[in-house]
Amino acid sequence: MTDKERVREPMSSPPIPEHVRQKAEEGWSLVAVEWERPIKVETIDAGKLKEEIPYGLMVASDCKHLEENPEEKEAMMLMLEMIVEDKSLSEVAAGLNRQRMKTRLGTAWTQSAVFWMLPRLIEAAPQIFSSKTWRERRTEIAARMEKLIGCP
Repeated sequence: MTDKERVREPMSSPPIPEHVRQKAEEGWSLVAVEWERPIKVETIDAGKLKEEIPYGLMVASDCKHLEENPEEKEAMMLMLEMIVEDKSLSEVAAGLNRQRMKTRLGTAWTQSAVFWMLPRLIEAAPQIFSSKTWRERRTEIAARMEKLIGCP
């Protein structure tokens, strides 16, 4: 098997026949031609621009906004609750599964699935931690921790 040398030649104008002939005489073979042109932003197909909806949100009925997904928001709160309690990711996954919560794909939670949720949890945590629901849950968590540790 022989090794091949490849060279990319940026060009400001189409190649002239003399240049192609000279390269062929040097032993080069033309293997590809690459074309480019400027595009107008409005010519980009909007269907090609796709982005996943962040976990905990869903498309609103007006199809123009995002709104809270109650089931996913509850799963996020439970994840954060267990992380605050210093549970391992596998314990978090087991807790979600005990509550019969599923991933967005409808599968059981795994340690890896919880790990991949961490960036979203970090992003959503300030909003969750400042909510009335979280403050109420936090009081319950503190009471449970006091019972476990035995300190007031």
